Amino acid sequence: MAHTFFNDPIANYLGTWSTNINAYSVLFRISLAALLAAIVGCERSSKRHSAGLRTFILVSMASAVSSMIDLSIMDINDEGFAIISAASLVSVAMISGNSILFRSRSQIKGLTTSAGLWAIGIIGLATGAGLYTITLISFAALLVCISQLPRIETILKDRSNHFEIHLELKTSYNLQDFVTTIRKLGLKIDDIESNPAYANSGLSVYSVSITINEHDFKNYRKHSDIIEALRTLDYIHHIEEMS
Repeated sequence: MAHTFFNDPIANYLGTWSTNINAYSVLFRISLAALLAAIVGCERSSKRHSAGLRTFILVSMASAVSSMIDLSIMDINDEGFAIISAASLVSVAMISGNSILFRSRSQIKGLTTSAGLWAIGIIGLATGAGLYTITLISFAALLVCISQLPRIETILKDRSNHFEIHLELKTSYNLQDFVTTIRKLGLKIDDIESNPAYANSGLSVYSVSITINEHDFKNYRKHSDIIEALRTLDYIHHIEEMS
């Protein structure tokens, strides 16, 4: 079976210097990898996420350099495998995993940042390989995903009749009062799980899964409206929706 190779239109526009490994193309590819990663890193840093500007730039540049080294070795030996690029991708996956934080309030933070690091590492490999069109299209898709999709996710979450809250009560005796209030609001408790991480805090802490009955769903525009209403109860120390 004949292999079809991608004819990169951006590389064709830039000229042959951009398709070969030389001083100019190396500088261009590393600079492009750093620039694109910086844009994503700035977006993450602006929202105070665990991995920011420097992390994204380092991951992207390392991936681009790995790709170029593999191409150079394969060109010299006239054969071979992208071993360094594969090792680089595994390393990026490990770094991405370390950016995931398990918070005491039964929440996992950093999943989007972790996936973003993994994605920027792959985009860095494409940049180092001189696949500029794939690089820019992938980068645009990544930027839209991490900057615009959260708004859509929020809308979809608010339209769901299921949500989960982190609940901190002043004493365990208030749990029955909370359950009674929930039922009066026309809500259904699907599950209540005690959080042992707060055992010595003096508070009674729970993860509570709630369902809004279908016929009452229209009465609540957002989950935050329910949370705000519950926050006014004097026996609740803290309450928030879990992401």
